[in-house]
Formats: sequence, structure tokens, C-alpha cells
Amino acid sequence: MTTVQEPALIIMTSLKMIIRNLRLVEYARELGVTPVLLFTQGGDEERLRELMADPGHPLSALGDLCPVPDPSPASTIAGVQSLLRRYDVRGALSCGEYYVEAAGALTHLLGLPGSGWPAAAISRNKMFQRTALPDVSPRWQAIHPGQRDGLSLSTEGWPGPVVLKPVSRMSSSGVRELSSVDGLAEVVAGYPEHETLLVEERVVGPEYSVESLVQHGEPVWSGITEKLTNEANGSTFVEIGHTVPAPESSPSQFAELSRVHAEVLRRLDFRDGIAHAEYRIAGERVVLMEVAFRIPGDGIAALWGLATGSSMEERLVDIALGRPTRYPRPGRRVRHLFLDHPYGVLVDVRSKGTEVSWTTSGERWPELIPTGPDAGPRCCAVLTAREPGDRLSAIVDSGERSVSVIVDAPLGTDIHLVAERAAEDVEIVVAP
Repeated sequence: MTTVQEPALIIMTSLKMIIRNLRLVEYARELGVTPVLLFTQGGDEERLRELMADPGHPLSALGDLCPVPDPSPASTIAGVQSLLRRYDVRGALSCGEYYVEAAGALTHLLGLPGSGWPAAAISRNKMFQRTALPDVSPRWQAIHPGQRDGLSLSTEGWPGPVVLKPVSRMSSSGVRELSSVDGLAEVVAGYPEHETLLVEERVVGPEYSVESLVQHGEPVWSGITEKLTNEANGSTFVEIGHTVPAPESSPSQFAELSRVHAEVLRRLDFRDGIAHAEYRIAGERVVLMEVAFRIPGDGIAALWGLATGSSMEERLVDIALGRPTRYPRPGRRVRHLFLDHPYGVLVDVRSKGTEVSWTTSGERWPELIPTGPDAGPRCCAVLTAREPGDRLSAIVDSGERSVSVIVDAPLGTDIHLVAERAAEDVEIVVAP
């Protein structure tokens, strides 16, 4: 007798990442597909099993867990063998950065919709991206671990400062601006000995990301997100704001940005899924900062859900399962703004209007419900991923941010003003 296997979707992620994109789990279940969470062994497993047993939590829709030793393709593919025997695996996707290559490798080997293994590997390494796309990259040189002694770089003709960055980190970790290459060796010595680093020309200009839903190698939708960083206040480049859709500063610049982005996806042979690529516009020149074939961070997917009235996570599940999909045009403008905070030990976060969501202890984001295009401006959420007792200090990477607000408004509204007013209603209380 032949046993009929349940159809399944493998979601590769961590508890910290999935709480922003819980709709992936719920929607798969609604389609009659068993969602299985693959994650790195460690502290998450016990808590994940508790949440699976809680009928009030969206993770109760999970059908199974698959812990693996690490996110490498080899460990992941070894770890899924038991799943392949128990389920009819119809799709796999990565929620977050660490499993991008593993998801690309698995879908390639199983003949399922996915980014393609080479594209996934390139998207996990900035040096690979620079090598594959030199004409849209900043000028750069690699610093390998064995080259640090007697470090000598040929940067003649590079204007202004340079940026130093690790090739495989995420969340702006380790990215620093230097006024020149003088003293570079001393700064490089502060990085772990095993890391390969890039030194790049500092590209000055507004920064955007472009999100694209791609199916069978063809974009079915693309949207431009305006990005804000804290670079004006120091030597770091931590993202402190995202606005969707980006206010159009120049039709010609946006047209060139869209052209370059489409060319990047074509040359990397990206097949199925979501592409998140970051660019700087320097005059009429569009420069690629990095490309990642996974759900964008900082809740950008949720922002587009509010802007369009349609869940981006649902479309990602559709693509992973090979279901035809489409995505609507935005009808509202949405901003996610991270707030400055006083230094000290976090005591409380208070808001005059919108309830504060403690996303770490609550282990979920609040439900963000879209409204009509002409509805008035509103604060949709006040979020903090930190906990009372955490020490708040300088924001040198994404993990140091504390509190943020999400607002939306009709397309013609000054969204910056709406976000600033929402921020004024929030108080971050710290003790020395």
C-alpha cells in the first residue's frame, strides 16, 4: 500500500526572524500545505515547541520543526533528508539572511522554484557581487586574512573617504567609514582574523532599495524603498528609516535605477522569489551596494503590505509553491522610523496613542491592517525589540536600535511630518 505524503513548505529561519513574517506560516496552512520550520539548533527549539502548542499564537500552524547544526548548504541538505521521506516537499524559502544559500541549493537539487544556487551564493558575499557586476559597483579592493601584514592598497584616484566592510555579515555589522586609507591597517587589525574585508570608495548620494517579486526569471512586480541611515552623525551606516513607495525625486534617476536593477537580476540569473537590492544614486550614476535574495529586513515586507493592501508574505509562498501570482500598485505611503534614544538601562517605553508592542517578549509583531487610500494619516505601530534591563548605547549596528514607529498616509501627504509627530508621542525611559 502506498502512503500519501502531506504536501509541505520548508521555511528556513529563526524565531527572531519569523516573528516579523508569521503570515508565511499561516498562509501555507490555509493553502493546505504543512509549514515546516528549519532552524539552527540551540536556544530556539524549546520555545518554538511551546509556541507550536499555544493555539493563540500563529506558530501553532507549524506542522513540524527541523533543527540543523548550522546554516550551511551541506548541513541543511543533510538535515532535511528525514523531511523528504515524511513529506511531499513542494517548496522551500529563506526568511532572513543566513539560509539564503541553503535554500537556493535545496530548491536547485529538488527542481523546485527558487533563486538558483549560483545566484544565492553570490547574494551572500559582497566580493562575489563586486566581481560579477563590476560596472555597477563602487571601486573596491579585497583584503584577505593573509594580506593584513604589510597591508598595501592601490587606491590612487579614489575621491574622498573609503568604506570598510566584511564580505559576509548582515545588519550593517562591521561597516565603517574612514576619512582616507591612512591608518587602514590599524582599523583592519580590529576585525576577526578569519574575515575577508572590502575597502570601497565612499559613494555619496541618496540610498534606495528595490524589492522585486520574480517568477520564472521575470519580475512580476518591483517597488522602490527610500532608505535613511545614521551616516550623517558618525562613521556607521545603520538603517534608521524606510519609506514605501519612495517619493520620486527625479523621474530620470528612478528610471535608471529600475533599469540597473533589472539588469542586475538578469545577469545574476535570479529565477524565483524575492530580490532585495540596495543602491546609491550619485548624480546620474546608480551604484549597487548589495543584493540579497530573501525577504527584506526591518519589516519592509509589512510596509508594502500596508501600502498595497496585499500581503507580500502570501505572494512569496505562492512563488515558492509555483503558484501564479501578482502584486498590486501601492495606494498609500508608509514610513518605518527608528528613534534616537537616551543612553542608559531601558526601563520602559510609553506612547500617548498607539499601544507599544514588545516584539521580543511578545514573540510576534502586531497585526498591521491596511486601510483605504484616502483614509487619514495614522500611526500603525510602536515597536521595540529591546527589553527592560537592556543597556541602550550608540547605534553602531541594527541590533543597537531600540524603538520605532510605523505610520501611513495618503500618497500626497508629507509622510516625514506624520512620522515625526508619531515619534513625539513616544517616551523612552532609561536609568543611568
